[in-house]
Amino acid sequence: MSAPRTARERARAEITREITDAARRQLAESGAAALSLRAIARELGMVSSALYRYFPSRDELLTALIIEAYNAVGEAVENAIATGDTPRSQWRAAAAAVRHWAIGHPHEYALLYGSPVPGYQAPHDTIAPASRVPVAALGIVVNAWRAGLLAAHSGEMSPELTAQSGEIAAQIAPGLPPECVARTVVAWTQLYGAVGFELTGQLVGSMDPAGPFFEYAVELMADVIGLSG
Repeated sequence: MSAPRTARERARAEITREITDAARRQLAESGAAALSLRAIARELGMVSSALYRYFPSRDELLTALIIEAYNAVGEAVENAIATGDTPRSQWRAAAAAVRHWAIGHPHEYALLYGSPVPGYQAPHDTIAPASRVPVAALGIVVNAWRAGLLAAHSGEMSPELTAQSGEIAAQIAPGLPPECVARTVVAWTQLYGAVGFELTGQLVGSMDPAGPFFEYAVELMADVIGLSG
């Protein structure tokens, strides 16, 4: 059991939360490129030097927001997958969780999966949180493959793509055919494309509301992967 936090630690956590909440409001109003520690300090009634004790730079604040967002969508997807009892139902649940989270947090979604923020280079600390969603998706495929519930697909892959996919397979499930990895990445990128088109209004006037189209696309993606159930 961890020791209870001191009053100073609780106060620091509360101020940190206030800063990140204000930063998310700035994201919604001005976008990540315009994120300003000085503007946040003014909003919170703090002097800039006090805020810098929590986040010494804009990039460190951006990193905190990115890690929080990756962990939030990752947790949503992992919890959704746990509700499915077949590989295909798990895929449906994971895809729906991504869309639901994105609709509820469009500006944070754009921070993660939109245009890069000028001048910002994501540090190593973001890798593990960023991996939660793709690892969860590949976990569905790995479990389906091990249970004999992954349909075989024909089609040639280039040596380069085979090598790339084989390296990923070696890390998560030695023996998993490289084409299984590639098909999953195809489906996952299509999923984010569908979500991104909806969020940016690209489906208005065509597939609007986007729910039925999204559900249909998710089923086609499951076919691409080869998931049964």
